[in-house]
Amino acid sequence: MSPLIDFDADTLDRFLEGSVEGARGALQITRIPGGQSNPTYFINKGPLRLVLRKQPAGAILPSAHAVDREYRVMRALAGAGAPVPAMVLYHAGRDVTGTPFYLMERLEGRVFHDNALPGLSPVERRAAYHSMAETLARLHSVDAAAAGLADFGRPGNYFARQIARWARQWALSKTRDIPDIEKLIAWLGAHIPGDETAAIVHGDYRFGNLMLHPTEPRVIAMLDWELSTLGHPLADLAHSCIGWHAKPEDYGGLLGLDTAALGVPLESEYIETYMRAAPRGARLLPFHTAFALFRFAVIFEGIAARVLQGNASGDNAAAAGRLSAVFARRAVEALEERPHF
Repeated sequence: MSPLIDFDADTLDRFLEGSVEGARGALQITRIPGGQSNPTYFINKGPLRLVLRKQPAGAILPSAHAVDREYRVMRALAGAGAPVPAMVLYHAGRDVTGTPFYLMERLEGRVFHDNALPGLSPVERRAAYHSMAETLARLHSVDAAAAGLADFGRPGNYFARQIARWARQWALSKTRDIPDIEKLIAWLGAHIPGDETAAIVHGDYRFGNLMLHPTEPRVIAMLDWELSTLGHPLADLAHSCIGWHAKPEDYGGLLGLDTAALGVPLESEYIETYMRAAPRGARLLPFHTAFALFRFAVIFEGIAARVLQGNASGDNAAAAGRLSAVFARRAVEALEERPHF
């Protein structure tokens, strides 16, 4: 068994032949590189082209790596017309891959983990960013109740619950002292806006979790729904803006690049594109930006903790772990700067 595949291929092969229509022929499994959350694999079985996504092996934090929620929300959104892959099945047992997993159809397209979108022309980059904003607005326009997701999250107090949740995650995964995170927990908790708008939120909306058409600069699928819930749409919008608050060496950010020459729109232009397409609501505030960066910092601290435990799912997890302090600092800086939109 390959060191990148932590389950028995023969067991999966037998399961596929007994559970998936048309699953005949030789099995090929390829680990998809990158990513820090749930291990993901290309599965070729005869004519079938699938993707398998599972929980990581070993101990995990409470409520983390919720592959069942990913499967449920994507199956529901496919019926609502949102761009997501078609779901095949969910398996809750640990008898096949050692953890719960789901299968979905494989789409052909491009995923960019660098916000500069290398290889695209300036015109294509601008179009891709506009598609990103419009796709997010389209998600936030979905009627949760009509999609069967009325119970997908608790109503009200979204930011208060999120701050408390990520404060707990910080306490559980903390590997070092980061005073900025402690400051942010206190400040954010004391400055929550009163607006209680709710929508289906992705939770980690950024180019690395979007697939573009193979040749056109438009989004064809939203991926990695582990953090999805019913929440405030501005949390998603702020998270999608993180690239403007990070350097290229810090998770493929845009700070320091000539974005005008690249064709990347200003953050304010991107936000306005979203606002024109989204249901009317409150404006993005420094609070939302700081919250998004704070939460990203805690996510990266979780990666660092999994490195120490030996069950990090990404091959660059050790390097990514240092970003907890980087994004905590960016969050503090976002509160110190005057908003420019």
